[in-house]
Amino acid sequence: MAMSRKDKLKARFLARPKDVTFEELRRLLRQLGYEEQEAEGSRVTFYREGTGSVIKLHRPQPTLKAYQINQVLDALREEELI
Repeated sequence: MAMSRKDKLKARFLARPKDVTFEELRRLLRQLGYEEQEAEGSRVTFYREGTGSVIKLHRPQPTLKAYQINQVLDALREEELI
C-alpha cells in the first residue's frame, strides 16, 4: 500500500534528517491539527485546539536543529499523534 503525503512527512520527521525545513514542520503540524500563532521576535507557537497542546520554537533558518526536532517529536508523542 502506498504511503500518503502525510505519512511520508511523518516518516521523514521521525528519521530526524538534518535538512528538515521550517516549512515541512509547519505543514506536518497543520496536518495534525495545530495552528500557527506568531509570538514575539523570532519565536513561533503552534497550538492544538481541543487538547491545548502548545509547541514553542525559535523560527529556524533555514533548517531545524536536532533539539527542535526532538522537542516536536516529544510533544507529538505526548499527544499520541505519532
